[in-house]
Parts: sequence; C-alpha cells; structure tokens
Amino acid sequence: MASDPPPGPDDAAAAENGHDNGHGNGNGPSPAKRPRAVISAAEIRAEFAHHDAAVARINNGSFGCCPASVLAAQAHWQRVFLAQPDAFYFHGLQQGVLRSRAAVAQTVGAGDVSEVSLVDNATTAAAIVLQHAAWSFAEGHFARGDAVLMLHYAYGAVKKSIQAYVARAGATVVEVPLPFPVASADAIIAEFRAALAVAKAGGRRVRLAVIDHITSMPSVVIPVKEIVAICREEGVDKVFVDAAHSIGQVPVDVHDIGADFYTSNLHKWFFCPPAVAFLHTRKDDPVASQLHHPVVSHEYGNGLPMESGWIGTRDYSAQLVVPEAIDFVNRFEGGIEGIRIRNHEKVIEMGRMLTEAWGTFLGSPPELCGSMVMVGMPGCLGIESDDDAMRVRTILRKDFQVEVPIYYNSRRVEGQEMTKDKNGDAVTGYVRISHQVYNVREDYERLRDAVNKLVSEGFTSSKLRPSAKVVFSALFPESRLALATVVTVIVGRSSNKKLRCNDLPCRQHTTEEAVADYLGVGRVNAASAASCIMM
Repeated sequence: MASDPPPGPDDAAAAENGHDNGHGNGNGPSPAKRPRAVISAAEIRAEFAHHDAAVARINNGSFGCCPASVLAAQAHWQRVFLAQPDAFYFHGLQQGVLRSRAAVAQTVGAGDVSEVSLVDNATTAAAIVLQHAAWSFAEGHFARGDAVLMLHYAYGAVKKSIQAYVARAGATVVEVPLPFPVASADAIIAEFRAALAVAKAGGRRVRLAVIDHITSMPSVVIPVKEIVAICREEGVDKVFVDAAHSIGQVPVDVHDIGADFYTSNLHKWFFCPPAVAFLHTRKDDPVASQLHHPVVSHEYGNGLPMESGWIGTRDYSAQLVVPEAIDFVNRFEGGIEGIRIRNHEKVIEMGRMLTEAWGTFLGSPPELCGSMVMVGMPGCLGIESDDDAMRVRTILRKDFQVEVPIYYNSRRVEGQEMTKDKNGDAVTGYVRISHQVYNVREDYERLRDAVNKLVSEGFTSSKLRPSAKVVFSALFPESRLALATVVTVIVGRSSNKKLRCNDLPCRQHTTEEAVADYLGVGRVNAASAASCIMM
C-alpha cells in the first residue's frame, strides 16, 4: 500500500482527516506562531497535570516530557487513522510527515526539507549511519583496520551499535578518554586531538568520527563545532554528531556546526511524545542518497526521508505533532530559546544549592552545561560501582519519591586522583539533575533532604550489596547438584581444576577467582571461597 504514491493534497482529504486548516492539505493547523498571551504558571501545571504529583521528577533527560495539548493532538491523529486507515495512509500520512519535517528544517537551520528525515530516536539514526559504514567495509570501500573514533562517554546504545556494525565489519575503534570532572572545553579538545593522533597512527584512515553534542552520563556539552573543524583539518572522512539531548537544550544550527550527519531526539527537550527524532544530512553529499533505514519496507530506494516515513503499519502519530510542539513552545516568552535559557539558569542555581548542602561541586563549569548538570554526592555514600549507583537511585525513587539518575565515576576509567568533598572523602557518585518548565524548587529540595537524611543515618552503599550467598545463587542457578559440584571442587582443594566457562562470570577460570573478584580482593583461598558459598 505504501509503495503507491499518495495523491496530492485536496479539500476532500482534509475533510475526511478532520484537519481542515484553510489550505485543504489535511495536515492540521499551521506551525506558524499565533498571537497568544504568554503561558501562565497555572497553565503550565495544567499541561503537565498527568505527571505523578507525588514524585519529584528531575530526570527530564532520560525520557523527556509531553504537554497535554500535544498529547491531545497525537490522540486525534491516532483516532483519524483508526477511523479510516485508507484515507489516512493514502491522503494524510506523508503530507503530515512532510509538514513536520519542514518545521524541523526551519528550526535547526537546514537548507532544505529534503535534508531532514524523521526516525524513532537518535539510536535509530546512529544505526542508519553506522550501517552505511559497515557496508563500506564489507564492500571494500574502506580497508579493514581503518578507524572509527568515538568518545569514551558515548551513549551506551551507540557504543554497542558501533561494535555491532563497524567493529564487526573490520573497523579499528578508538575511544577519546574525556576527563571528568571536566574543567574546560580546551581540555576536551586536547583529549580529542590526542585520540585522533592515535587513530591516524601508521597512516591509518579515519573513516568516521562519532561525536556527542551533549554526553548523556556524565552530562557535558561538547564543543562540537570546533571538533568538526578539527576533523576537517585532519582528513576525517565523515562526522556524525549524536545530539540526542541537544534540541531544546542548546542552540542548534546544523549548517553552522558543519557535520555530515546530525541527529537529535524531539521527545526529550522539545516536548514531542515518544518516540520521534530527526536525522539531518547534507543534500550535496553523495553519501546521503546511499543511507537506508535499517527496517526495509516498500519505500526502500526512494530516499531516506520516504523510507523513514513508512516502515510498515505502526503508530506514526509522534512524527505528526511536531508543529503542535512548536505551537506549545511559542506560548513561552522567547519560545524555545527563552525556555532553554531559563532552564539553564535554573539548573545551575539548583546544582549550586545542592553542592552547598552536600559540600561537593559541579562536574563541569556552567558553560559546559545545558539544562542538565552533574552534582557530586557526598563521598561517604561509598558508591563504588554502577550497581551501587543503581541501588541508590532505586532508594531515592522508592523511599523518597525522587526520580534522578546517578553516575558512578570509576577510578579505573580515568586513572586520575578522585576529587574530594569537604570532609575529605573521594566523590565517586554524581546525580544528573535536569530542569524543565514543569520543575519547581521543591523538587530539588526533596533530593537535597533525601541525601542528607541518608548521610545523617550513616548509610553506605555497601549495605545494599547482596550477600555472597545471593550472588552465588545467581552465578550457579542450574541445580543443587551444580552447587554441590562447585563446593566439592573447592573443599577438595582442586583449585587448578577448571570449571565450564558458562559457570563463572567474566570467563574466570576458578571459583576462587570469582569470589575474589566479587569481594574486590587480590586472591582468596579455597576455604574462604567455600565458606562464602555455603554461608
């Protein structure tokens, strides 16, 4: 059905889709600004009344938010489809997607609507770019061993995509080991230049650089324009900017930034419902016509915007309400730019309030923050792993009704001395706080008070770690016989006997090594290992 070209817009299509805007295009109200009073605090509360009022929601960065007016527009599109699918798909869908693409193109400074495709999220956009790179290796356009460069703090899903697509195809992956806490943009640029030199060593070609505009965890605004310029100077073939968090947090002008590919989610900081993002390519770049959506459907070969606009029967409503999201932001003084500036000022203010209360510091200077900031937590909390960070996050959510992500800054990653709090304890845990239009000061005060309560009660992360008995029950779940076999091996002091690889974590060779790894010590004898298992 989708392979048939849709007929041109007409009044009948507009009427049957319920979106007559005076132009007969069946695509809803124009995204142009309408004269309207600036939104009030009461109206903001009404727009986000569907949020759980009992929860301090200071994690807009993870999942974004969507106001009621945009959700209503989305629900309308969903009903239009369900009421008459033929009319929707043949007469409404592509015109509606085009309307949203045009709104995005105007917002981000794209030269032409043909440069903008709408996809589910930035991870999908990364798959599109990395898939092409993988094909280039497979088809011999790139030599095996050519380099792909990425930041150490690249988003986890994108790092896995790099492994799944280009590393598997033969690329040498080089990471940029960014410092954290970070002092300046110059420190980031210096690390990038050093890693780029490693990537180019021995005459190796750097085929692709994957650069975050704002890293997710830890959150830092990266000087992408300067890094793109360095890539051009140093002969990097292509630059892909993963800007999942950027639109709505920092100014975005894709042509000024100058990357070959640029993606950003519209459901994080631009008030669209999940899930919708854009991918910008340059229309004068021959590679743009070689990009394909990883889900192949009837529009394959008709250009990425068309391929992305039809990947089978599904809910496309999130892609259709971008103009309504723009209408929402234009109710605020200064539009999206005014929202961005106020969010930045507020999140820095709240971050500093927390650092004063906890005796810590911000993870980066204000100029490297958008609407998110990393705040050091008291070192006495003893966060020593990603698991510790997740357990503390869970306590804050379940016991204090505070939603906030926590980052564990590993000593092993940076190889640097850890910065200490006012009490001389190493700061290894950071909260990433967000500020969006619905947030109030009390949200952050609740977080402050929750952490202070944990500190005053002598809480440490070690209290939440599972016992060895629980751990080994998870490691050896097959049966009592499997556990008995392990105990026999240890008690019999057959420490050199190798167990099956699947029986042990991280391909450890002996159970003693597994116990030592869990306890965080250099070695453990067989008797101690046995006592851990049987306790």
